[in-house]
Amino acid sequence: MSDLLTTLKNPQEIQTLAPEQLPGLADELRTVILETVSRTGGHLASNLGTVELTIALLRVFTPPADKIIWDVGHQTYSWKLLTGRHDRFDTLRQRNGLSGFPKPEESVFDAFVAGHAGTALSAALGMAVGRDRGDGTGHVVAVIGDGSMTNGISLEALNNLDDMHSKVIVILNDNEMSISENVGALSRRLGRMLADVRYNRIKAAAEAAGHRMHMTPLRRIYHRVEQAVKSLWLQNAFFEEFGLRYVGPIDGHDFNALENALCSARNDKSSVLIHVATQKGKGFRPAERSPCDWHGVGAFELDAKRPPESKPGYSQVFGETLSALADENPSVMAITAAMCGGTGLEPFAARHPARFFDVGICESHAVVFAAGLAASGFRPFFAVYSTFLQRAVDCVMHDVCIQKLPVVFCVDRAGVVGSDGPTHHGIYDIPMLRCLPNLVIMQPKDTVELVAMLKTALAHAGPSLIRYPRDPGPAVEVPPAIGPVPLGVSELIVSPAEAAQGPVVWLWALGDLVPLACETAQRLADCGVRAGVVNARFVKPLDTARLFAQAAGAAAFVTLENGAVAGGFGSAVREALAGQGLNVPVRAYGWPDAFIGQGTTRQLLEDGGLTPACLSEEIRRMV
Repeated sequence: MSDLLTTLKNPQEIQTLAPEQLPGLADELRTVILETVSRTGGHLASNLGTVELTIALLRVFTPPADKIIWDVGHQTYSWKLLTGRHDRFDTLRQRNGLSGFPKPEESVFDAFVAGHAGTALSAALGMAVGRDRGDGTGHVVAVIGDGSMTNGISLEALNNLDDMHSKVIVILNDNEMSISENVGALSRRLGRMLADVRYNRIKAAAEAAGHRMHMTPLRRIYHRVEQAVKSLWLQNAFFEEFGLRYVGPIDGHDFNALENALCSARNDKSSVLIHVATQKGKGFRPAERSPCDWHGVGAFELDAKRPPESKPGYSQVFGETLSALADENPSVMAITAAMCGGTGLEPFAARHPARFFDVGICESHAVVFAAGLAASGFRPFFAVYSTFLQRAVDCVMHDVCIQKLPVVFCVDRAGVVGSDGPTHHGIYDIPMLRCLPNLVIMQPKDTVELVAMLKTALAHAGPSLIRYPRDPGPAVEVPPAIGPVPLGVSELIVSPAEAAQGPVVWLWALGDLVPLACETAQRLADCGVRAGVVNARFVKPLDTARLFAQAAGAAAFVTLENGAVAGGFGSAVREALAGQGLNVPVRAYGWPDAFIGQGTTRQLLEDGGLTPACLSEEIRRMV
C-alpha cells in the first residue's frame, strides 16, 4: 500500500498527484477509516462509499474558496482526513475530539453544519446568491447522499433554484440507501436511470472512446452529446425542469469519469446536477453485503462478519410490544422516517407489512400522514428520534394537537446520545412540545414501564408522546401481563426516613434519571438530610395532587431530567407550584442553555455535574 496520506500537507497537493496514484490513496483512506471506526465507533458504510468522490472533488475544486456542502454529514470522514485533520482522526467522536459531522468551528474546509439530512441544497443556494451579491468568485457544490434528496427541504430548495439565477453544482450521491433502503417515487426513478441497459451500454462505450482519445479538451462537447443521448432513453426532464442540467449516471468509483463530469459542471455557466452511483460499504465486504447493519456501529473487530450486537433496550422492547399490540388490534399502524432498524420496528415490519410505512427522510410528512390515518379511525404510532422530531414541531401542533387526534409519538434517543454530539442530542423535545395543548408527554423509568405506557397511549383518546433514551437502561424482566399506567399519576420510589425529623427534600426524577435520584437520596440520607424520590412518569399532565401534598412539608423540590432545563420538566414543576402560590424552592437539574458536546453518556453526565456525589453535595448545601 502507498503512504500518500501522511505526506499531503494541504488539500491542494491532491491536484498534483498522478492519476495512477489515486487508487492507492483511496485504499489508504479506507484502511484508516476502518481501523479508526473499529476503535471509536461511527458511521462506516456511507463513508467507505464516498472515498473516490471526495478525492475527485478536491482535484477539481479548491476549498475553502469553493464551498463544498455535505448532506448528509455522516459521509465526510475522507473529507476530514484530506483537509488537514489526519493527525487528529483518532479522536473521532471522542470527548473534545473531531466531530463525526462537518463542523465549521473545527475547520475552514467545513462550509456548513450537516447533522440532519436535506439542508445542503438550501444552504448552497443561499451561499450562491451571497457569492453573486459579493465578489462573484468561487463555486458552490452540494453533495447530497443517503436519501436526502427526498427530504422536503431539498424539494423546496429545488423548487426555488431556477428563480434565483445563481449557479450551483449538485452531486447526487446515489447509493440506494439512507439508513434503511430508500423509498418513494424519486428513488425508483433514479434507480431506472442507473439500471437502463441500453443507455448505459452506449454511455460506457462513449466513455471508453473518450478516455482513449484523452478527451479532457472535449469534455464540454462530450457531455452535451451525452445529454442528447440520454433523452432518447431516459425521461430525465425531472431535474431539467428545475433548471439543473442533468449529467449521469456516473460511476462514483471511477476517477476519470468523476473528474470529467466535475470539470464539465465547473466550467458550465448554468446549474448542473451530477448523478453519481456509489456502493455503500465499498472495500469492506461485510458492509457491502449488509450496509444497513454497518451504517452506524460501535467498536468492532476488523475481522468481524457482523457488527457487535447492542444490548437489548428500549427500542427493541418498543418494537416487540407494538407488534404484539398490533396482533390484537387491527387499527394499530407503525410509521418510520427511514429508521426502521434504529427505532426497533423490524419485527413489526415483518409481522404486519401492510400496516408498516417507511416514508423516507420526511418527518413533517410522517406526522401529517399519521394525522390522516388517525382521522380515518386508525391508531398510528410514529417512531422517530428526538432530534429528528424537532423538524416537524409545527405539524405536531397544527395537524395533530389542534384536532386532538390519537397519534402516538414514540420518541427514541431522548436525552444525550453520546458520540453523535450536539446535532443529535435529543434534549429539546420537552421544551418544544410541552406548551402544546392536548398532548400527553410521558417517560418510563425502565422497559417494563415503557410497555405499560404504550398501552396507556393506545387507550388514550388524544395525542400522546413517549420519550425514552438510547442507552438500554436497567436490566429488568418484562412480565407477560402488564396493565396501562394511570394517566397523570406518578410513582413514589423512596420514602423519607420516618425516624428523622424536619422538612424533606423531594427529588422528582424523569425516566432514565430515576436511578440517579435514588443514589442521590441515599447519599443525602447518609448526611442526615431527609429525602424522598418520585418517579414523575408524566411531564404532562403533571401529578399535581402528589406535588401539592408534598409541598406542605418540603424544604425544597429537586427535579432531574435528561433534557434541556430551559422550559423543561423542572419548569413545569416550578410553574405548577407558583400557580398555587406555594413558595417552595425548586432546583432543576438537566442540561444547561448551551449545546452539549460529544462523549460517552457517562462522560457527559460527569461534565454536567449529574452524578450522585455532585448532586448530593449541592443539595445538602442548599438545605
